[in-house]
Amino acid sequence: MKTNRTYAGIPEKFGKLETSKIVLIPVPYDGTSTWQKGADKGPEAFLNASENMELYDIETDSEVYLEGIYLTPPITETSSPEEMVDVVHETAKKYINKNKFVTLFGGEHSISIGTIRAFNECFDNLTVLHIDAHADLRKEYGGSTCNHACAVYEANQNTNLVQVGIRSMDISETRVMNRDKVFFAHEMAANEYWIDEVLDLLTGNVFITFDLDAIDPSIMPSTGTPEPGGLFWYETLEFLRKVFEQKNVVGFDIVELCPNEQDKSSDFLAAKLYYKMLSYKFLQEKEDDDYDHEEDNSDSPFNKLSKFKDDDEY
Repeated sequence: MKTNRTYAGIPEKFGKLETSKIVLIPVPYDGTSTWQKGADKGPEAFLNASENMELYDIETDSEVYLEGIYLTPPITETSSPEEMVDVVHETAKKYINKNKFVTLFGGEHSISIGTIRAFNECFDNLTVLHIDAHADLRKEYGGSTCNHACAVYEANQNTNLVQVGIRSMDISETRVMNRDKVFFAHEMAANEYWIDEVLDLLTGNVFITFDLDAIDPSIMPSTGTPEPGGLFWYETLEFLRKVFEQKNVVGFDIVELCPNEQDKSSDFLAAKLYYKMLSYKFLQEKEDDDYDHEEDNSDSPFNKLSKFKDDDEY
């Protein structure tokens, strides 16, 4: 991974830790993958794609990098999955305690064990919104409780875990799964209200762990374990935007990009997804600030305009 780089090649003044609201932690770890290897190359491919991405977001009319995005040195601990999880946990918690909006990019899904542990220690009444093709609810796999197949087992015990897009799992996972909080892909395909039903299950504070194999392999083929029947781009964005609008998303990670030298489209999708999620987060913060300002200024002519708009929405 290149040294002395900024996220997406942004000017250095927007990439300093002291002035950045956002922290991005790359975790190029692929120690427990069981099929296609290469997720350790994911952060580099993601960062390279980000450097070739235009940074004005049309949908939100924003340039979220202006909030400041600090790219940390990558976490390179590979001695064991348990050691890696511990380092991720300590690093994520360090930046959360600096009052940053902390994000991570993997790497395979085992990195999320440490990430979720950190966020659960720092935020009350946490929901983990797990978007994935796989249930990842094994207590132990391959001789470790820190395997990618165990990514949300601990979250299922200690947080409000809501799972979306699931379409592959082992029968043993049915015994620990909370069926009332799982949205299987085949059921989502026949349920036009699934987004609202997911939102109803989320608490106020939400951490999102997004495995890229949740997305259909026709548009996201570069993952370690692609599964047919996944989410498509605009339904994914509609869902995420509503989560960010209605809940306090406290952080997120994106995992399981397994880049392919012959096809860069998946790298670019991952880059756009990350930037979209930041754009939704900080658009919502701006709207919340604007609302507070209007509340403080009852004579503002925009108050009536806002009320008119609310009355006009059905």
